[in-house]
Parts: sequence; structure tokens; C-alpha cells
Amino acid sequence: MDFIPAKKLGFGLMRMPLLDPTDAANVDVEQVKQMVDLFLEKGFTYFDTAWMYNGFASENVVKEALVDRHPRESFTLATKLHAGFFNSLEDRDKIFNEQLKKTGAGYFDYYLLHGIEAEMLPKYEKFDCFNWIMEKKEQGLIRHAGFSFHDSAKLLDEILTKHPELEFVQLQINYLDWESEWIQARACHEVAVKHNKPIIVMEPVKGGTLAKVPEAAEKLFAQLDSSMSVPSWAIRFAASLPNVMMVLSGMSNLQQMQDNLSYMEQFVPLTEQEKAVCFQVADLINSQITIPCTGCSYCTEGCPMNIAIPQYFSIYNEDMRERLEEKGWTINFSNYGMLSNKFGKASECVECGQCESVCPQHLTIIDYLKDVAEHYEK
Repeated sequence: MDFIPAKKLGFGLMRMPLLDPTDAANVDVEQVKQMVDLFLEKGFTYFDTAWMYNGFASENVVKEALVDRHPRESFTLATKLHAGFFNSLEDRDKIFNEQLKKTGAGYFDYYLLHGIEAEMLPKYEKFDCFNWIMEKKEQGLIRHAGFSFHDSAKLLDEILTKHPELEFVQLQINYLDWESEWIQARACHEVAVKHNKPIIVMEPVKGGTLAKVPEAAEKLFAQLDSSMSVPSWAIRFAASLPNVMMVLSGMSNLQQMQDNLSYMEQFVPLTEQEKAVCFQVADLINSQITIPCTGCSYCTEGCPMNIAIPQYFSIYNEDMRERLEEKGWTINFSNYGMLSNKFGKASECVECGQCESVCPQHLTIIDYLKDVAEHYEK
């Protein structure tokens, strides 16, 4: 389709470099400017942000690092409306207008109803968001309308059947989630292909999980091509799939961007043998990972106890891969202590369920926090 950018790598502005790792809104804007410049210089154009990314600061950074410094026609910009932040017809326009103001973009090349799932869908329908997004397109404020999705292939099929006017869909696809009962990456991909919808891939590296794989998995990749980085296999896996128009990478520093550009500038799809090795690696990882958290941080925005859920899960996963019976102690016990000085402890969870209601991975966060508390606070 004519609206699809030539190069398949998109700059995901959800995990930008930070000046303070404990403050998601304290973005290292100067480093982001370097990343933006390099990205455009290499011929890539797609930038993806959202209302709540980086502690609601992402869209502001887009203006400072991208929009104010480069011609509007030199890039394409995507942002989103999430059901968690509006409760009236007027709220939809209030957020949209504020997004235009924050980014300074004038219009959005791609606009998405964000994170549709079974629990969220009634709200999008109640406030007529499917017609609303098409009205924005008619007004010239949106060039292309679509949605991001976190639910079953069956529900995706129902939505695309009911709303054929939506032009594209954004799905979580990676080789680790390909056969996942919860994510249903393969099945959702097949539904999108059936409806002939271009696909934008989110979480191709699963929040960094597929950038740091077990040693045995690294060896499998090295046997194929020792010059390729570990995350390159995940990005290229997603980009090799039919109907995939864009693969978003939440690049957190200039080095990550340089690596991604090195193999995506002249993209070569994976062979069948290489895909098979990716699935071997998935089996290895699935045998070791404890909490399949991607670190998206949706869970933290409304947490009444200000618990650093993704950070706790990350260090807990690291420890669960260690031979703790031999070591007895890891640096993550200190890391947990430092984090809990600024954020609520895992044991302070009041089990309100807010986090679980918005988790795209459908994790039993409350139970996992109990495991974290037992491990670090006993």
C-alpha cells in the first residue's frame, strides 16, 4: 500500500535514554537528538509515541528532538488514544488537541486506538471512537487510522470484520510469544493477513528479554552468523513475516540504534533455517524465564502505592536465572533496597487490581509481587 514507509524499522519512543533511571520523564533529550538525526540520516522515517509514554513526557520530547529540528515532510509520526485516560466524548478531543500541541506536528501520519482488548473495547464503542478516528482522518488531522491490540485472535477477527475501514493493526509479535497461549502472536498475525491489513510490530525484543538470552541460545545464533547481535535475530524475525510494514524498536541509547540500523538499513529476511533456530531459542528461554514482563510500565501509572513493578520483576527474573543456592546473595538485593527507598515495596501492594486490569501481558501481578517480596524482604 502506498502509505507504507520504505524501511521497516520504527523508532519506538517508549524506552528513551534517561538522565535519572528512576524517573521515566527525565529523558536525556540531547542523546535522543543524536539518535533522531542518525535515524533520519540513514533513511528511516517512522517515529512512534503515545500519550503516557515516559511518564507523559514522550510527546514533548518528540517536539524538541524531532519536530522542531526537521522538516515535517521528512518523517512520519504515530501516536495513540488510550481508553484509560478519557471518560467522555469531550475528553477524546481534549487529549487529541493536547497531543497536537505537545508534539507540534500539525497532523499525525498514523493514529491508533491504543491497546484494545476485551475489557477496553466496550469503552471505545461507548464513546464512538471508531467513527471519531475516521472523522479526524476526514478533517486531515490523521493520515491513516488503525489500532493496537492485546487480546485473542478471535476478538481481533471480530474487530477487523466489523471495522474494515481501519487501515492497519499493531500487534505484539516476537519469536518467544509466537505460540503463547496469552499473546497468540502467530494466530493474531494470521488474522491480520487474512484481512489483508498491514501490521506494525510492537515488542519484537519483548522489552529486552530477547536482547539478553541464555548462553546456550547465544551459541546457537553465533553458529548461524557470529557477526550479528542477539537482538538482531528478534527484529529480523518480525520484519520477515508477511504483511509486516514496520517493526518498532524501543531503542534506549545510541549504541542500540547503531546496532539496529546496521542490519535494517539493507534488510535481509531470515531463512527457514534461521527461523527454526529462533524457535529453538524460544524453547530455551521459556524454560528459564519466571515472569514474562516486557517492562511497558502501564501498570505503574495508577498504582496507589507507587510500586516499581517492572523494575522489581526485572531483577527478580535475573535472580531466578542465577544459582542462588551457590551464591546466596546477588547485587539485586542491593538494587531492590535502593529502589524500595524511592518506591513502594512489593509487600506494600494493597491488591487493588489496577495493575492487572491494564497489563497487556495479562500477568497475575499481585501474586508475582508476593513472590518478589518473599525473595527480597524475608
